[in-house]
Amino acid sequence: MSAGQHGEAVRDLQRRLSAAGFAVAGDAPGDFEDSTREAVTSFQLARGLHVSGRCDEHTWMALVEAGWRLGDRLLVLAAPQLRGDDISTLQDGLNQLGFDCGRPDGIFGPATVRALVDFQRNGGLSPDGICGPRTVRMLELLRRQTGSGPGVASVRESLTIHESLRTLRIVVGQFGGLSSITRSVTRSLRTGGATVMSTDEYEAASQAAAANRFGAQLYVGFEARSDERSLISYFAVPTFESIGGRSLATHLVAAWCDDVLAVPEVRGMRLPVLRETRMPAVLCSLGPVRAAVDATDAVTDAVVTAVTAWTTQTSTDH
Repeated sequence: MSAGQHGEAVRDLQRRLSAAGFAVAGDAPGDFEDSTREAVTSFQLARGLHVSGRCDEHTWMALVEAGWRLGDRLLVLAAPQLRGDDISTLQDGLNQLGFDCGRPDGIFGPATVRALVDFQRNGGLSPDGICGPRTVRMLELLRRQTGSGPGVASVRESLTIHESLRTLRIVVGQFGGLSSITRSVTRSLRTGGATVMSTDEYEAASQAAAANRFGAQLYVGFEARSDERSLISYFAVPTFESIGGRSLATHLVAAWCDDVLAVPEVRGMRLPVLRETRMPAVLCSLGPVRAAVDATDAVTDAVVTAVTAWTTQTSTDH
């Protein structure tokens, strides 16, 4: 949906925006005009999505997920896996209490179930891996009795030590238009001794699944932009950020050749491929396409330099 559209779908969009805290003040119900576009833009920015002012598929799904609060529904392992802000809240609580369910990605998967079962067992509840009212009450009670902090997931990631490029399993992906860069980066990383798999699956979820199956320790993705601004993003939500992802993004900027392409901005985001990969990941959004392709050698050098530096960091640097 975008500016100029009208109807019940727009009315539903406006209701969901308001429920998420982004009220549409100036447009009539069902009219996608300036106020609705501004609310969508603000939601995308707050949610760590690409900002367009249009309600695309990723924005709509994020709005649906934002409507769930912990306790609204039973959380059970299902196919497809449940997603929502209620699950993020559950994961935050489990991690804070020391039950490691991994990054709080808002996806109710096996790692979250294992942490939930452990929590239930320790709390004297039935360890069934289902988050219902009794589990929610116990979680809220214990969270009020403990301090705030990054949680066990952040601590675990910060303790990761990479010995050398030769120990790494890396996935390099691209989403169209930048295959020359991914081929060059893959070849150079392999020359350095890393085990590398490349993928150009169209869907972010497919690339993330491939990286997870491969047992990758690092994901580096590329996507094309139409403008001249470049962006390197890593996974971050208000309660968690990937320390390894942020570190690699910072190394990339430090190694960037700014006389070829503008130095990218670094930003923590919640883009699907960053959210669903289980390892530190970065997504390099480069533009315009022709200039990015022409800069293949410089981008490759920056990536190899950054990954090499990233592997030598100590645990305190991560």
